[in-house]
Amino acid sequence: MRVLFTGGAGKAGRHVIPYLMERGMQVTNADLVPLDVPGVDNLQVELTDSGEVFNALSSYANFSELEPGTGVPRYDAVVHFAAIARILLRPDNETFRINTMSTYNVLEAALKLGIPKVIFASSETAYGICFADGEILPSYVPVDEDHPTVPHDSYAMSKIAGEACARSFQARFGADVYGLRINNVIEPHEYEENFPDYIANPDLRRRNIFGYIDARDLGQMVECCLRTDGLGYQVFNVANEDTSVALTSQEICDRYYPGVEQRKQLQGFETFYSIEKAKRMVGFEPRFGWRQEVWAR
Repeated sequence: MRVLFTGGAGKAGRHVIPYLMERGMQVTNADLVPLDVPGVDNLQVELTDSGEVFNALSSYANFSELEPGTGVPRYDAVVHFAAIARILLRPDNETFRINTMSTYNVLEAALKLGIPKVIFASSETAYGICFADGEILPSYVPVDEDHPTVPHDSYAMSKIAGEACARSFQARFGADVYGLRINNVIEPHEYEENFPDYIANPDLRRRNIFGYIDARDLGQMVECCLRTDGLGYQVFNVANEDTSVALTSQEICDRYYPGVEQRKQLQGFETFYSIEKAKRMVGFEPRFGWRQEVWAR
């Protein structure tokens, strides 16, 4: 499988790309920053420039592709992770512009060039809780993909705009376009660094709906989506099956969500960020969690 991956040098991409390559995929990292991983092809691309995106998606990935003499091979899929990663890194209007235009350009180029699949990074922030001014509670728990998405910040607005573009392009072209509402990405070294604080003070995880996703499991989710065809337009929550604090799920409900509708009885440390759809439709099964990483030490 020949894959163009945008933003591969970022926090998530630098784990996901090696995961895909270990499973036999050829990956081109389209980013402003190269990814220093053996075997990956790097192409510096300004994704807010439509011409550069069309050109990147219709170009050779490396010198070896010149050898057959059969022209430029087509990408089998695009994985679009590049973005300004959150609010407060760039002015709000630039965060919205860069994220929205890059997503539009990637979708337009990929589908007009006949690439049959695009997987793009949306975000947990779509639900309006993470970057709220003050506290906004979920309408119900666990939060699934049907939960209202009414964010108040430029980053999350850009993700909702990207989802709208994706839905429209898919309706026009009929390709598979899957959006991943990714929860807080945790790299392996961050368990020891951060989770003792989360255990001591669960308030720190309220804005993330008490969820997280190991970067390695995010790689698995991307692979599941790459290998699952025919779903049309879909959005999936992506998180661990576990919460990110030591409280049980019912204790979290009692302390943080009194009066919030509970649509199912949560057992043990079951996530408030439902991944039932991802498990059912693409076979996602997260394997890495903080309890074995932290409590085993």
